[in-house]
Amino acid sequence: MSNTAFTPLQNAFSRLDRLGAWGANLPLRLFLAWEFFEAGLEKWYGQNWFGQLQFPFPFDLLPAELNWQLSMWVELIAPLLLLLGLGTRLASATLMVLTIVAIAAVHWPAHWSSLAELALGYSISDHGHGNYKLPLIYLVALLPLLLGGAGHLSLDGLLRRKV
Repeated sequence: MSNTAFTPLQNAFSRLDRLGAWGANLPLRLFLAWEFFEAGLEKWYGQNWFGQLQFPFPFDLLPAELNWQLSMWVELIAPLLLLLGLGTRLASATLMVLTIVAIAAVHWPAHWSSLAELALGYSISDHGHGNYKLPLIYLVALLPLLLGGAGHLSLDGLLRRKV
């Protein structure tokens, strides 16, 4: 078979590569910005329930009110940075730390004695086995932004082109 048989496919993938460099991470940025900002607004308008939680070190050394404020402001500011594509890697890293702390303090099963019991927490439910599926999805979605940045269609990309 000749190379010309693959040419239309190669052309299509080449176009997708160019498009991907500009906007592949945009859907992740929009999705994560919405999800985290919404959580921040819930804290902004809600009551502090962090006093009932056991935070991992070093956050267990901080008062519940300070943890509440830190969480709320990270969930309000970092999503705006993701939306703009400004400081995307730093915003992603900050949201990843926040998510890991949330998994440890809120979403991880309190008691489990086997991997089968731990696996029950990989759900989106409130049945007492934990509930770490959604935060894990957020971590996986944040990883490409941490590793690859926002892409060309961002303020990060614009600043990089100006330098």
